[in-house]
Formats: sequence, structure tokens, C-alpha cells
Amino acid sequence: MKIVLENQDSTVMSTFTPSARNDGSYQSEAQLEEEFINILQSQGYEYAHIHNEKDLIANLRVQIEKLNDYHFSNDEWERFFKENIANSTDDIVKKTDTIQRDNVKILKKDDGTDKNITIIDKENIHKNIVQVINQYAVNANNNANNNDANGPARSNRYDVTVLVNGLPMVHIELKRRGVPIREAFNQINRYARDSFWAGSGLFGYVQIFVISNGTETKYYSNSTRNNAYREQKSKGSSKSTTSNSFEFTNYWSDAQNTIISDLCDFAKTFFAKHVILNILTKYCVFNAEDCLMVMRPYQITAAENIVNRVKYMFANASKTPASERQKGGYIWHTTGSGKTLTSFKTSQLVKALKDAEGKNLVDKVLFVVDRKDLDYQTMREYDRFEKGAANSNTSTAVLTKQLEDNTEECRLIITTIQKLSRFINNNPSHEIYKKRIVFIFDECHRSQFGGMHADIVKHFKNALLFGFTGTPIFEANAAGSDAAHISTTEQTFGPCLHTYTIINAINDKNVLPFRVEYVATVKTSSELEKATDELVKDINRPEVIKHKDRVHNVVQYIIEHFTQKTYRNEKTYKYKRIINVKELAADKHNTLETKKSSESVDVNGFNSIFAVADIPLAKAYYNEFKKQQQNLPPSERLKVATIFSYAVNEGESDSSAYANGMGSLGEENSESTAKLDANSQEFLESAIKDYNEMFNTAYDASNNKFQNYYKDVSIRMKNKEIDVLIVVNMFLTGFDATTLNTLWVDKNLRMHGLIQAFSRTNRILNSVKTFGNIVCFRDLSYRVDEAVSLFGDKDAQGIVLCPTFEQIYNGYVDAKGIERCGYSDLVNELMEKYPLQGFDIVGEENQKKFISLFGNILRLRNLLKAFDQFEGNEIIKERDMQDYLGHYQDLHEEWKRKEQKGDIANITDDVVFEMELVRQVEVNIDYILMLVERYHSKHCKDKNVLASIRVAVDSSPQLRSKKKLIEGFIAQLNEKELGKLVDSEGNITVYDSNGNKLSIVDCWSEYVEQKYDHDLEQLVQSEGLNDALTRKFMEKSFSAGEVSELGTDINDLMPRMSRFGAAAIVRAEKKSRIVESMRNMFNEFVGLIGFSQYDSQKD
Repeated sequence: MKIVLENQDSTVMSTFTPSARNDGSYQSEAQLEEEFINILQSQGYEYAHIHNEKDLIANLRVQIEKLNDYHFSNDEWERFFKENIANSTDDIVKKTDTIQRDNVKILKKDDGTDKNITIIDKENIHKNIVQVINQYAVNANNNANNNDANGPARSNRYDVTVLVNGLPMVHIELKRRGVPIREAFNQINRYARDSFWAGSGLFGYVQIFVISNGTETKYYSNSTRNNAYREQKSKGSSKSTTSNSFEFTNYWSDAQNTIISDLCDFAKTFFAKHVILNILTKYCVFNAEDCLMVMRPYQITAAENIVNRVKYMFANASKTPASERQKGGYIWHTTGSGKTLTSFKTSQLVKALKDAEGKNLVDKVLFVVDRKDLDYQTMREYDRFEKGAANSNTSTAVLTKQLEDNTEECRLIITTIQKLSRFINNNPSHEIYKKRIVFIFDECHRSQFGGMHADIVKHFKNALLFGFTGTPIFEANAAGSDAAHISTTEQTFGPCLHTYTIINAINDKNVLPFRVEYVATVKTSSELEKATDELVKDINRPEVIKHKDRVHNVVQYIIEHFTQKTYRNEKTYKYKRIINVKELAADKHNTLETKKSSESVDVNGFNSIFAVADIPLAKAYYNEFKKQQQNLPPSERLKVATIFSYAVNEGESDSSAYANGMGSLGEENSESTAKLDANSQEFLESAIKDYNEMFNTAYDASNNKFQNYYKDVSIRMKNKEIDVLIVVNMFLTGFDATTLNTLWVDKNLRMHGLIQAFSRTNRILNSVKTFGNIVCFRDLSYRVDEAVSLFGDKDAQGIVLCPTFEQIYNGYVDAKGIERCGYSDLVNELMEKYPLQGFDIVGEENQKKFISLFGNILRLRNLLKAFDQFEGNEIIKERDMQDYLGHYQDLHEEWKRKEQKGDIANITDDVVFEMELVRQVEVNIDYILMLVERYHSKHCKDKNVLASIRVAVDSSPQLRSKKKLIEGFIAQLNEKELGKLVDSEGNITVYDSNGNKLSIVDCWSEYVEQKYDHDLEQLVQSEGLNDALTRKFMEKSFSAGEVSELGTDINDLMPRMSRFGAAAIVRAEKKSRIVESMRNMFNEFVGLIGFSQYDSQKD
């Protein structure tokens, strides 16, 4: 049977064969650029000789006129250009909105009438005019023009840009072969800092960026670029990157998920005219949070295959056997690959299909989930993609009204399978059953689709059913006691229309691999410490599993290793946290009127879920956590919560379910606890009472409040407010929290249940989170291999599972046959080639080798820190590590200075500094103050402590800019001044002028405030600035996380000076000096004074 219609206009090529490269000679960046442009020209791109803004604007007018078949008068063009294209108030968000949503503008003609002017044609993409330009120059002349707020900060020359109807929409930055493409990413960030916004700001219309070194090529959206730049500008706060970082760039591939990485091959596929225009007009989603999401090739393939399948099946319904007529097919896309976005775009495209007469081919599209919380979650996601795009329903009655409503607004509906089933039961016959309905089922591997699915097929005669799943049911995982009643996914939905497995996702770096560790727990505590990696055999007997000593050992292990596994003591990073949690949780009908409110906060490390076998074991673990933490200071206690409800298989023992079951995780009811027994109900009430005290809430286990508790827990897990969540089955499927990195497992898992549970941990967040951490207190090694083989392939272990401690530490050969050096060899090489005694690296090449070697060590240390065995085997002493970090950062700053002088191509092409990982291991101000206190308590005479402080400050990116501040503070703490405060035992106490006892932290805070006021006052007086406006500007800068030159704020606080002639040059120099002074102050005091950063990001 033919699955889909062949379509020569498919966005993603079915199978791509890489071009044979005969010329093996050296290829310069210029030659690479020339070859790329030649390919684009051969594909119908017009090469335009445009190298400056004047020519760019002139060409833009010509192309807009061609597209609209209209000739502007000069006055009309001037008005239209300034009001609609180069409006000085429009930022990157507004310009993206113009391309993605508001692509038709109104021109006020000279005769007073209005005319629609199209910026990009989305209905007929082939009407759009595509051009390519290169070596576009932006010049920053050292003259009065620098006084212009729109003048570039530095001169730049861009590599290649694709114009659509004259506007820059795709920008390509190239590096020569062999240079890391991260450097191209960094260079685009520099353009954002220096010049993309300059002049008329036309480069603000770029939607997609492409980076390549010829061998490796990736693409990403302007939101990733814009946010990465903002993050870079906020470097004074030294936060780890999030979704704005290089980690969120994408590969292009064919429909078989074969990555197309060579630039020439990429140009022939991604830059085929119909492909790039499809991506720009159909496969970009500008969501309600003003973030542009460019879909990945597997998402586009899945959406187009379903669209083609719908057209084919409806066109050939009479020729299709009745038993196959409703089987659309299913999409196998691994957990975490963005199925919700794929389904949203698929629903939109299916809904837009027309028949030969121009009427709707499909009457309604129903997206069906299997739990009410997923209904709410999907609706929020859809509403985030496009406000009002879909309809949800709070009851079967509302669903009935939506199904009976024939308006355009009610053609896309999100509902639960339970409501749909009730609708069928309430309506044995109904007009809707005759209509063409496309059903899209989420997580279609669920067992409860059986009977309900049969009802849908029986009643909706003209329906087509499609499924999305990350873990399909095959014959291999449909085995067990219920096998006779379980259909495979293909038997239920029809053929697999596209596959994107966990192997593909990890290879593409769209999800993280898993690091699985097995911990023995049936020994004494002392034995446990000696053999934490020993596999546990034969502990499935209930009397062993639930023995109090074993429960004690497991909890003790989690408490002792939580910080290590979740990186709790590492550097903080910025994260958007929801602040109106109770309001959202209390939203009974999950209405979108309850607007999510969030703020950006500092968080450190990640959080975890503890999956246990059953409710009695959950109770035992929860009580043991309380017992072991009761004597700990509140600040050191883990925040532990638990949640569960009655599951269909609650009565089965864990071991029997493991042996006979098909791998499904039992379904729990997030709305009701009515079926819990009295003991379980009583325990849950007690646990919720603890939760209420922890978070100042008022939930209980009653039916009408349990759902609110469930939602509150869900939000606080995503907020990283809960450290350990003890669950039986809840939250192990369909729950996404990027801050979650660890799954503790004391539960028998297998097949798709195992992959689903493990996949809670492997969402990408930042450069510190490099894998999903799985800590097993049972030997699941065979089941892990079994599941990975089924949902990846037989050789998948080397990709899906992280290397072992021994492999990372000693070296290994990876799944692709590449030899990977071990940590110990790299460290020994470091200490042998670059000893700290007389450390001096002469010559650029030697510096590059050190930077590369030390960067590799930082990456491996980040992996090894999650292993118990690493403690005591670091090889480098902590003090020596800080010295190396200091030298590493000295080189970073030295090379940065060279880059700013214009030596970018020669200096930074071959080097990537791992500054995020430096920040992860750096010390913080609290550690420095502890050392200062030690120095102070020893009468300021211990030079070793003073040396430790200097080394620690030099090793920290955050504190280096504060070095003078710290040294000034230490200089105040001299014995002569404080001698009268020494008691008879030699202890020093500090008092303020009122006789109140002060700590070193208090003294530091007072010193910082006084120094800030002093330095700001000096700046105001020396430059003749307006005092009030200057203070307000600096407060605004600390809140925004950057000192911005955009707008008129700096001009307003400056003294009046002529903007013409020689005086204008003096004024420009003065402005530059003021900005530099403000940035130095910002970097010195950021994070230390009382202005909350990023308050402006609250929404």
C-alpha cells in the first residue's frame, strides 16, 4: 500500500546522497564563500552587487515594487519605508512579527487612498524574489557620526546574506574548514553587539542564521541569536547559558535523519528555493512569548507526511479496504523531540487543506490526549504557539457544542479521550459521525486506547486516525499476561509515517544521553561506601526491598550524594520561574484566563524524581527522609514531596508486574484519590500537610483539592522548588521539566516504561547539564539494554548511554570508532607540558594548545563530578586548579583584547574558550568572605590565606572584575584599627558606631555600598553628568543586566555640548569614555548591590 503521495515540492528530501568531493586541496574561507554563492546562483538565486546600506535600500524598493506590481512615488516610498520597514521604534520582535504575522502593510498613497503592500507572499511562495549578497560592509567612522545612536559601534563585514524581496532574511557566517563553527556563532553575537542594529536596522529582519566551517553546518532562529547576545551582554553576572546558547543550534537532514553537514550539500538542500521559502513562510512558529521557533527537519517531514497521507486517503477511500480506511498512520518521534510543536503545525496544515472546489477537505481536527492535565498542558502550549489557535473543553457538554459548531474558529479542538468516549456514549447517533474528521492522538502507545479507540472507529465512519508516540508498541513489548488484548501501534493506527528515534535525537544533540549507575543497598552503611557501583542481584523479594535497613541505606545515599548528582553547589544560572503558582493550581477549569506570571531568578543545580515500586514503599521512603533530616539545619534539608493515587495495577506486586507486564507504567488519576485505601489516604494527607507547611499552601487529599495539589507539585517541580519528588507512576510520563537531571530508581522498569521514565531527565537546559542522571537501586542493566535496543538499535548503547567512569577517566574508543583521551592522560599532559612553577606560554600556537587541552579537561571534569569515584581522584589539587583557571582566564582576556583591535580572523578562529565550564567550577563571593574572615581572625598576618584569596579571585570570571574592590576591603581590615576589639583569647569582633556586633559579611556590604556611592559620585563630578539621571540609568542597567547604548538615556544625562564640527568629535569621545566607565562600574558591582537583575523580564 502506498503510504504517502510523492511530492517533488517536499521541504525535506527523502534520501540525500552526499556529493563526492574530488578536490582535496586546502580551501580558504574566500574560496568556500565563492563555491557556496555559485551553488545558490545555479539554483535560481540572483547575485546582487550590494555592499552598503544605500544600495540595500535602493534594491529593497525595486523588489517590493516587483512583488506588488506597484511603482511607489518618492514620497510614498519615503513614508512607507520609515513607517513600516525602518521605523526607529521597531525592535527585533516587531520586525519578526512583520515577517511571520503582519506581512501585509497599508500604504497611504499620495491621492489619500490605501493600498495593501505585501512584504513576503505566504500564499504563493514562488512569487517571492530571492537574491544573495556577500561582503556587506558596515563602517564606524571615528567622527561625529559616532554621536548618532544608530551608528555602529565597530566596523564589520558580513559573509553571505540571502535577501527575500530585498530584505535580509537569512544570514550565513562562514569559517574555513577545520575552524570550530562555535566561533561563527560567537561572531554573529559580536555583530549583534556592534552593528546588526545600525543604520536603518534592516538586518534586524534576519529570521534564520546559518553557521558553517564547510565541513559542519547548522542553523538557528533569530531568537536564539538575540537571547544569546543579551546573555553575553549580561556576562557580569556570569550565568550559564540556557536555550539561547550554541547547544540550541540545529542540523539539517534528509527524511531518513541522515545529517547533511557539508556546506555544499546543505546549500543544495536547505537553500533550494522552495525549501528555504517553505521554512520561512510555513515552518517558523513565532509564539505568544515572542520567540521564533524554526522547526527541525524531522518535524517538518512528519507534518508533511501526514498532510500527504490525508490527501491520499480521502482521495482513495473507495479503493481502500474497509478495515484500513480509518488508519492514517503513526509518527514515532522520541520523547523530548518536540512532538507538541510538530502536532500543532500538522493540525494547522491539515485544517488548511482544500478540495478541488476550494472547500475545506477536512471538517475538523481533533487533538486527543489521555489525561486532563495533558489536555491543559497541550492547550497552554498551543496557545503559546498561537493565541486562540485551538479550543479546549472543560466538560463533555462543552465538547459537544464545539463538535456541533461549524464556524472556522471551532475546527481545531483539543480534548481528552475520556470526554470523547463519554460523548459517544451519550450520542449513539450524531451528525458529526458523517463528517471528515482527522484525529491526532498524543502518546498513542497508551493501553487505555483499546476500548475507547474501538468506539471512535465504530462511530466516526469518515475519520482518519493518526498517532504520535515516543515509544511504540511492537510485538516484542506487547508480550505478557495482557498480550492477547494489546494491539501493536501499527495494528491500531496503520503504517509508521516517520521515525526519529532516541539515537537520532542524541546524535543531533536535541536530547541528552543517559548516565546509568547501579548502587548496592543491601549491605551495611560502611560496606555501601566501599562498593557503591556493585550491581545488586536477587533483591526483588519484598522482604528485602522493604527492609528498614535497606530503606535507610537508600535514603542515606541520596542525602549524601544529592549535591554531587544534581550539581547543587555549582554556579548559579538564570531561570524563568512561575510566581503565581497557587493561582494557576486553583484554576479549576484550566482556563487560559489565569495568566502565567514569571520572573527570572538565580538557581543552582538541578532537581530529581525518585520512582518507587508502590505506595507502601513510597511511604517508607518519605518517612525515612523526614527521620534522617530532622536534625539537619533547615538550610541543608532537601525539600522532599510525594504524590500518588490509585492505579489500575496497584494490587499487583512490583516483581510480578515486572516479570509479566508489557512495560507500561500504571496509569494514575491526577483528579481523584477516591480509590485509595484508608492507610494510603491517611499517609497522603500527612504528606500534603508537610507540603502545605513548606510552601504555605492549603491542599488536602480530598477529590476536590487533590487535582490542585497535583498541579502545584507539577509547577514547583518545573520551578526547581522541590528537590526530590517520590512517585509511584505519576510524573514518569508526559512530564517535562528542564531543571530535572536525576532519576533515582527503586522500581522494576522495562521496555517503553523504562525509556519514558528515563526520558524525564534528558531535556537540554544549559552547558552544565550534559546527561540525564539515572541512579538505580536495583539491577536493571539487562532491561536497560533491552529497551535501548528496541527503541534505538542493537548497537545503540554507546550512543544512548554515557561512557562509564573508567572510560572517561582512562580513555576509550566511542561508537563511531573515534579514540577519546582519558582525563588522567590529559591532566598528566597538562602538568608535564605546562607546570605551574614559572608558568609562561610563549607564542600563539603554544597558547592555542594549552587552551584546547585545558578546555578538554574542564569538559571531562564536568562529566566526572557526577561519579562517586571521582572524589579523591581529581589528580589536580584544588589550589593548583585555581591557578590554572587564573592562567586560562588571563589568556581569554588577552585574546579578547586582540580581537577588539581587529585581529579576529587570526586570533580566535581556531580557539573556543570553555568559559561556561570555568564559571561552573569557580568560587563565589561567599567563599572569598570566608577566607577574609579567616585572614581577619589571624590579625591579618597570615600571608598564606591572603595568597589563597588572590588565587581564588584570579580563577573566577565573576570576581576578577571585582579584584580591586576585594583588595580595598581587605586593606581596611588592619590590626591597628581593630586591635581594641580583640578579646583575651585572641578572637576579633567588629562593632559599628552604635555598638552593634557586625559580621564580615555586614562589613563587606557596608563597604560595597560606600564604595559604589563614592565611585559614582566621582564619575558624575569628573564628567559633569546629571546626578539623578546617572543614578537612575545605573539602577536600570543593573536591573536589565547590561549597560545599553541604545536610546537617548546616555545623551540625556550628559552635559549640553555642540553636535557639530570639531565639538562633535569631542562630544563623541566623551560619550565613549562615559560608557566605558559605566561598564567598568557595572562589572565591578553587579551582583553585589541591591538592584535586582532582570526584574524587567517579569511578565
